[in-house]
Amino acid sequence: MPLSRKAAVLILLFADPAGELRVVITMRASTLSSYSGHAALPGGKAEEGETAFECARREASEEIGLPRKASALPSPFRVEHLCEMPTNLAKTELVVRPCVAFLHSYDPETGEDANVAERLLPRLDAREVAAVFSAPFRNFLYMEDLPGENLPGKPSDWYKGSWTDWHQSQWRMHNFFVPVTNQLVSKPKKSEGQKAAADRLDKYSRYRVFGMTARILVDAARYAYDQEPEFEHNSHFGDEDMICRLRRVGRLGEVRKPTDELTKEDLRKAANL
Repeated sequence: MPLSRKAAVLILLFADPAGELRVVITMRASTLSSYSGHAALPGGKAEEGETAFECARREASEEIGLPRKASALPSPFRVEHLCEMPTNLAKTELVVRPCVAFLHSYDPETGEDANVAERLLPRLDAREVAAVFSAPFRNFLYMEDLPGENLPGKPSDWYKGSWTDWHQSQWRMHNFFVPVTNQLVSKPKKSEGQKAAADRLDKYSRYRVFGMTARILVDAARYAYDQEPEFEHNSHFGDEDMICRLRRVGRLGEVRKPTDELTKEDLRKAANL
């Protein structure tokens, strides 16, 4: 793919005190030109010479303060690059590579686990991120909240889904509602420009995760746990077949305009190849 089309996101996993995996998610700032106010994984567009993982790590450093260099991580923390998932197609004509990493907090010398992964994510770029929170990774395979303490509402509040027309085929739109009243949610210091966005988030006991971010998390959980979800879903991983077809009809070229957005006609032509 041309550099102008490449992007990557970081699926950063860490273990909670019970040993269950959680995944780090951000709420995008309301001032951003694309996907403003949406839940997202740390990430963004690639720069010249970067691998997908290097891009994801750089963006995570800029957005949530996760140090890029191992030497900058306080002991016993370290980030291990586990794998990469098939690319996903964004409506903005970017191809997004999910990179999976694990944040180790176990010290083999002392035999102790720090269990305070949140302390590594204190510095947020208020221009891009309105909040950082985490979600139970395994829960992206289930229709209800997994058992936990101090969960707001009903277990069935966790998931809603429906089928929609995208990529000239049926595409499952997942909506997950992640509880946030029972966890640490990091937010940037409030300035006048950020107050409205912060107040908006303060009203919610759950944050909605949907669209491509939800799809990526479902696929990653399917692979990690070798288990299919309880809910209906697209069986294929990523969108690489459609990406190849769009390239063949002249889309996703080297020059990318800020206004680029895929239309149903573009997708119809590609699907009919």
